[in-house]
Amino acid sequence: MSSNQLSEILKTSELETTKAKYILEKFQDYFHMADEWERKAKTIRVTDVSQKSDMDMARVGRLFLREKRIAIEKARKTLKEQSLREGKTIDSIANILKGLIIPIEQHLDKQEHFVEIKQKEKEEKDRIERERKEEEDRIEQEEKDANEHERIRLENEKLKKKEAIQNKKIEAQKKKIEKERQDREKEKKKLEAIVNEKSRKEREKHEAQLSKERKEAEDKRQEETKKSNALKKKQEEELAKERKKQKDLREKLQKEADAKKKQIQCPHCKKKFSLK
Repeated sequence: MSSNQLSEILKTSELETTKAKYILEKFQDYFHMADEWERKAKTIRVTDVSQKSDMDMARVGRLFLREKRIAIEKARKTLKEQSLREGKTIDSIANILKGLIIPIEQHLDKQEHFVEIKQKEKEEKDRIERERKEEEDRIEQEEKDANEHERIRLENEKLKKKEAIQNKKIEAQKKKIEKERQDREKEKKKLEAIVNEKSRKEREKHEAQLSKERKEAEDKRQEETKKSNALKKKQEEELAKERKKQKDLREKLQKEADAKKKQIQCPHCKKKFSLK
C-alpha cells in the first residue's frame, strides 16, 4: 500500500481536513519505511551458517521494525481516543500497516535465527533416523531368535528319528534270535522222534549223536547268544552315548540361545555384551 492509497482512505473517511492532514502526517512516513524495508528484507537470504553478517542485519531490521510497529500501535491508541470515526479509520490504517510489516518481520526473524532453525531440523532428522535404526535392530533380533528356535526344533526331531531307527534294529535282532531258538526246538523234536522209532542201539547211537549235536547246538546257541548279547550291549552303549551326545547338544544350544537373549547392544558403539 502506498501513501497515495492512504490519501484516498482519508478522503473517503469524512474526516475534517485538519484531522485528515494530521493523520496523513502521522502515518505517511511509516508507509515509506515499510516499502523501503520490504525491498531490503528481500535481499537478505540466509542459506548457510557462515552468513553471520546477514543474520545480524536481519536482527537489526527486525528490531527496527518492531520498534516502528510499537510506535504505530501507540499512535493508533492516541488517535483513536479522539473519536469513534477517527478510531475506525486509524484501526484500518494500522491493520494495513501491520499486515505489511508483520510478514517482513517474520521473514527477518527466520533469517536471524537461521542457525537455531537448522539445528532443530537436524535434531528432528537425527531422532527419526535413530528411532528407525532401533526398530530395524529389534526386528533383526526377533528374526535371529526365531531362526535359533527353529534350528533347535529340527535338531530335536532328527534325534527322535535316529532313536526310533536304533529301537527298530534292536527289535529286529530280538526276533532273529527268537526264530533261531524256535528252529532249534523243532530240530530237537525231530531228532527225538527218530530216536523213538529205532532200536535201543540205534537209540543209543542216535542219543550219543543227539547229545553231541545238542552240545554243539548248545555251544553254538551259547556262542550266538553271547554274540547277540555283546551286540545288544554294544548297541545299547552306542544308543546311550548318542542320547547323551544329543542331550549335551540340546543343552548347549539352549544355553547359547539363552545367552543371546541376555545380550544387550550399546546404542553408541553397537557392540553386544552379555548380562552376568
